[in-house]
Amino acid sequence: MAPVLCSSTSSEIRIGEVEDIQELRRARPTAVPERYVRDTNERPALSTILPSSLSVPVIDLSKLVCGTKRQSQEEMAKLTAACEEWGFFQVINHGIEKELLETMERVAKEFFMLPLEEKEKYPMAPGTIQGYGHAFVFSEDQKLDWCNMLALGVEPAFIRKPHLWPTNPANLSYTLEKYSKSIRRLCQILLMFISRSLGLSPNYFDEMFGVAVQAVRMNYYPPCSRPDLVLGLSPHSDGSALTVLQQDTASVGLQILKDNAWVPVHPIAEALVINIGDTIEVLTNGRYRSVEHRAVTNKETDRLSVVTFYAPSYDVELGPVPELVNDQQPCRYRRFNHGEYSRHYVTNKLQGKKTLEFAKIQTSY
Repeated sequence: MAPVLCSSTSSEIRIGEVEDIQELRRARPTAVPERYVRDTNERPALSTILPSSLSVPVIDLSKLVCGTKRQSQEEMAKLTAACEEWGFFQVINHGIEKELLETMERVAKEFFMLPLEEKEKYPMAPGTIQGYGHAFVFSEDQKLDWCNMLALGVEPAFIRKPHLWPTNPANLSYTLEKYSKSIRRLCQILLMFISRSLGLSPNYFDEMFGVAVQAVRMNYYPPCSRPDLVLGLSPHSDGSALTVLQQDTASVGLQILKDNAWVPVHPIAEALVINIGDTIEVLTNGRYRSVEHRAVTNKETDRLSVVTFYAPSYDVELGPVPELVNDQQPCRYRRFNHGEYSRHYVTNKLQGKKTLEFAKIQTSY
């Protein structure tokens, strides 16, 4: 998902026209409604799943920040390999308090447990992707994700929609503010080390991004009687620079595409999952690539995730960093305005990495 921005389409379906998943499940239908049943080639049960022994890299941020020289060098090598070969990693010892993570998860879940009429006070209106409802829905025959979501713009101030910030639970807004400041600082630190891993100055991205855009999306995946037929979230890459995911440990839902097969991302207590977005792929001229990922559902257990998207200011012009373009690595992406790309992203349904075709000079490499 790209940072929250108003879209220009008029075909987005209102929340009232799309079943609320929790209400649908409470009705105990005898079969999964056809609107959610994936085409045969999209069903998770028929996908190639790589063994759990193949796992997403884990980066110890404390070793990068304050480890010995040798520890820092080793962790930097791991970070570089994670960005080049996976586009995903989990970060531990990131400095965000366990209590804050737990509180954020608790208040988010409390919101989703509210009666429908309370949640509908914050509707995701047509033409936007902020509020409670279904995003990226553009046609009546489009397959829907088995997911309820609350999406909010955080920074800068002009993207906020204060009337969509829930007042129930009472401490949700306060917790989200505190949480978002911590995640913002984490993104700045990670981008500093990612800059260094590319041979750039530590502050390269921070200075280029200007007042970075930050948005959060809370996803709730109720249990599904036929998880083999549905997807919690369609395969896609993110339009952000970095995405930070806090996933609960109740079940494994996130999967990433590697070598044409899906790899489950097993939760690690207190760890955060980081992934490279389309913006970093463009800036690094494809050296660090955004990766398709999806969410699957569980028959018995619900699942919650809190996702933060961090990206440059909308007025920033994006294109490959000149230092990363040469005769061996010719320019693969055109220059474009980040706001233009964000509008393009949010007005297209989630469909793999298709939205990045917007920026490519070459469609294969």
